[in-house]
Amino acid sequence: MVRDADGALRDLDWVPEADTEVELIELSSPDGLRVLRHSTAHVLAQAVQDLFPEAKLGIGPPTENGFYYDFGVSKPFTPEDLERIEVRMKEIVRSGQLFRRRVFPSVGAARTELADEPYKLELIDIKGNVDFSEEVMEVGEGQLSIYDNVDTKNDKVVWSDLCRGPHLPLTRLIGAFKLLRVAGAYWRGQEDRPMLQRIYGTAWARQKDLDDYMWRLEQAELRDHRRIGRELELFHFDSTAPGMPYWLPKGMRVLNNLLQFWRDEHEARGYEEIATPLINNKKLWETSGHWDHFRDDMFVIAGDESSTMALKPMNCPNAMVVFNLKTRSYRDFPLRFSDSDPLHRNERSGTLHGLLRVQKFQQDDAHVFVTPAQIRDEYERIFDICERFYKIFGLTYRLRVGTRPGKFIGDRATWDSAEETLLSIVHERTGGDFDTEEGGGAFYGPKIDILMQDVLGRQWQTGTIQLDFQLPRRFGCVYIDDQGQRQTPVVIHRVVYGSLERFLGIYIEHTAGNFPLWLAPVHVAVLPISDQFTDYAEHVGARIREAGARVEVDSRNETLGNRVRLTQQNKVPLVVVVGAREQEDSTVSLRLRGGKKVGALPLAAFADGLSADLRKRSPEFTIPAAG
Repeated sequence: MVRDADGALRDLDWVPEADTEVELIELSSPDGLRVLRHSTAHVLAQAVQDLFPEAKLGIGPPTENGFYYDFGVSKPFTPEDLERIEVRMKEIVRSGQLFRRRVFPSVGAARTELADEPYKLELIDIKGNVDFSEEVMEVGEGQLSIYDNVDTKNDKVVWSDLCRGPHLPLTRLIGAFKLLRVAGAYWRGQEDRPMLQRIYGTAWARQKDLDDYMWRLEQAELRDHRRIGRELELFHFDSTAPGMPYWLPKGMRVLNNLLQFWRDEHEARGYEEIATPLINNKKLWETSGHWDHFRDDMFVIAGDESSTMALKPMNCPNAMVVFNLKTRSYRDFPLRFSDSDPLHRNERSGTLHGLLRVQKFQQDDAHVFVTPAQIRDEYERIFDICERFYKIFGLTYRLRVGTRPGKFIGDRATWDSAEETLLSIVHERTGGDFDTEEGGGAFYGPKIDILMQDVLGRQWQTGTIQLDFQLPRRFGCVYIDDQGQRQTPVVIHRVVYGSLERFLGIYIEHTAGNFPLWLAPVHVAVLPISDQFTDYAEHVGARIREAGARVEVDSRNETLGNRVRLTQQNKVPLVVVVGAREQEDSTVSLRLRGGKKVGALPLAAFADGLSADLRKRSPEFTIPAAG
């Protein structure tokens, strides 16, 4: 395929109306893979209708690493069905069918040809007013088109699908693909619409790329935070509270450690922590703009006009209330409020996913009130916090700037100025190595997203930094400047973790549950060799607790080998074994997570060294030097 002078992707047989320059797109490039995956989705749909003629077509867009297609069928697809479908897809790919674009002369002509496809008819009816980017792949803007799959031996059309394109020239250019799974999906994501069957797959330019991706999928399954969370007894999800985690004792230890680190770092940088109501009258949300722009994502407690309340989905409006409690001077700035209150957002049930997508969560929130002249310096300070946080967790990240969305508050001139400021700051910070997401800003201001990369190379959005000229105006926030004049402050909204729940879910998968020493729910397991050394084991445990460590003494009537294996399953960083020699010498025999044996250490030296490592939030125990 090619890219035209306007940046649009075109089929290889596209004929421009006038001479123009085009750019050839490599199949293995991001744009090339997107087209390849879209074409593979068409092959999937053709294979399904070959094998299940009654199947009705929904939508079939490419995704970040693959594709899916939705089908209306009388009964769910089985694993055996997927195997048959994949075999048929391979036959279609080998046959080398031609993808040929055809433009409908009218909407009526399209409706006539697709009369047996009710979901496609609905897409035709909403053309120009689609809600999701996936639907844009079907109808989009401009001409209404369909793609025919053509048998190159006789030039006959063997299958067709409503689509804006572009596509590969031939099916045989699809390099390597694999069907992954099937799931239910509501039509157009609306829970009151029919439940369709969604088949997911992945496609790549080369077999090696597919093999690498399947390995990463296997690793991701092994690292699934939901499974590890259950095994390590960190959290629980219950059907009575969808998307709202129960934090178990060990999980609370980790969560509190994350919060304490956040508090320590922010207090040292001049932030003042506040706590505000979890439920507010809708008047607050009307003032902020959330009632118009975010109401569908809020839990609303219905009442009469004056008593309708809502659980807060964000902290920012309440930060404005706190700011307005007294007269502020430019000398007070930067004024930094931090807040870790629980938040609630009403998510679609199908989007919930462990800790990564929840309905109740805590953000490591902060709102910084500054003068316009202080914006750049304050951003540098915030970036320094980000560097500190991500370094302590051993993470790398990149930045992405989100610009004005389709629905926004305020005037375009203010938005343009804010975007220019952010782009300048990020360009200076990164040397130009950052991403831009057009329309990715919040409704009240542009933002910078922090994209964390995990050990499998996946990118996750965690923190965000948003520049806001709008909410202070809506709430009437003012300060007295150095000339005695009333001015409106600028607010920087920022989180570093993002939400504690999401960050922890990502971090569990990044580490496979092997938390750094300071963050682990249990730092040390103490194992007596036999019952006669239980008292000494308890003494060792007490001494280590005095050093500030979290300790478990396991003196159960089990073999030492079984108890050691349990500590490995529980991913305890340090294992201490004690017997006659250790009791006599006041020592401990230390093993590290993973099985490495360090040997005997004086109990006092071990406890003191561990205490120092925990205070420094060290990722590993520092083994004392001999002598």
